[in-house]
Amino acid sequence: MSSSRYPLLFQFNTRVYLQELAGHLGRPVTLKDIPEELLDLLETNGFNWFWSLGVWTTGSAGQEISRTNPVWREEFLKELPDLEQSDICGSPFAVCAYEVHPDFGGRAALSDLRKRLAQRGIRLMTDFVPNHTAPDHPWVSGHPEYYVNGSDLDLEAEPHNYVQVVTKHGPRILAHGRDPFFSGWVDTLQLNYRCKEIHDIQRQVLQDIAEQCDGVRCDMAMLLLPDTIAKTWGDRSVPADGMVPTEVCFWPEAIQSVRVKHADFVFMAEVYWDLEWELQQQGFDFTYDKRLYDRVLSFDGGAVRDHLMADLQFQQRCCRFLENHDEPRAASMFSMPQHLAAAAITYLSPGLRLFHEGQFEGRKHRVSMHLSRSAAEAPDPSIQELYKSLLTCLRSKSLREGSWSLLECIPEWEANPTFRQFVSFSWKHLGERWLICVNYGSESAQTFVRLPWADLNGRTWTLNDQLTEEILVRDGDDLTERGLYLNVPAWHVHIFLMKEKTA
Repeated sequence: MSSSRYPLLFQFNTRVYLQELAGHLGRPVTLKDIPEELLDLLETNGFNWFWSLGVWTTGSAGQEISRTNPVWREEFLKELPDLEQSDICGSPFAVCAYEVHPDFGGRAALSDLRKRLAQRGIRLMTDFVPNHTAPDHPWVSGHPEYYVNGSDLDLEAEPHNYVQVVTKHGPRILAHGRDPFFSGWVDTLQLNYRCKEIHDIQRQVLQDIAEQCDGVRCDMAMLLLPDTIAKTWGDRSVPADGMVPTEVCFWPEAIQSVRVKHADFVFMAEVYWDLEWELQQQGFDFTYDKRLYDRVLSFDGGAVRDHLMADLQFQQRCCRFLENHDEPRAASMFSMPQHLAAAAITYLSPGLRLFHEGQFEGRKHRVSMHLSRSAAEAPDPSIQELYKSLLTCLRSKSLREGSWSLLECIPEWEANPTFRQFVSFSWKHLGERWLICVNYGSESAQTFVRLPWADLNGRTWTLNDQLTEEILVRDGDDLTERGLYLNVPAWHVHIFLMKEKTA
């Protein structure tokens, strides 16, 4: 199912999973030890992508910073009260080399995993962290000119954003990786994308990554946009020679250079600040839809519906999620009714659907990227059933390949504002019709849902709710004239498979 128009992606925390597996088996493990049962389950549930997060080589410098940072340690203890020093492995986004970590079995083990996934029609995604490197990356010593350099004055004024390092060319003051709104990530150093050589060498890095997998999730991809570079670094990042024009963006040429040899290689951007459309125009296949996530968390049905009014050309390249490694666990943010309502909107809308490891079991403790162990949690059967139902629906080609429409909801009577709580949409594929109707609000609500099909008249229709097996029988003329009437409690979800009633 790897060619689905709206694919499913499973995000897999490589380091945490392998450590847990090693504990279970009582021996060291690599990517080759990922059990067939897990991959079979993903195939059964129709997944197209397996994102193995954090496979690349990291170094001791980043790990030491993670272990000695008191603020970070306090955060680690909130999620892992029995924290041990050995649990702190350092961030996978402080990369030393795009070679599979030796602890995970190296390049051969990743190749083996990729082959096993391919046998099931599943493609492999890894990470690309373009903005920065680990502080002990070989470039730091050998090529400090690849980084944003600072001065003694910068270090004195912003010790949280700059650090003095030892290089083969003598001591240098380099900037920590950061975005324009927050202090630097102190376990990283900032690459300089106004340096032409960095453009050249990072394209080569991407081309090598493309030999090892089928797609990449590009960390903080919007930080490489020229306007963002200017906002963050001003003129300090401009090298004396070998300068890239300030208006030139790294992404279009880099993406094209990979596709010369790997035409179907997929690029997914982590992106915020309403820059999703711009990254899509730079060549990305999919972009994070953090705005939908934020609106779902606002528990405002009107705001969610407004977001889904965006052009379908934009929406079909959005990555929709309820949690990922950067966000709190969904089970910790939503009550059960809210969780189902939020999941139905998120995962039954068009776009790439991202599911995070532990989400299906209802885990509530987020795992810091600096840790290799998660808190022990028992699965929540009700949440397991929730996702089992959703994944069963998502096996339908209608929800993976079909035509999607956001539906108009109108008031039952003029003075009743509760119709604004509804988020309703339809799918159609090869004659099969689906209706998803969600009361995304905290009180009972009533509405008439306008259906998008002009061929309902003169027939009787059954609406089979895929969550409850409830069956509604409705006259096609009434559906065309007034719409589908709903009167439902707070957070209620209908997932209807609609068919013509036969005698």
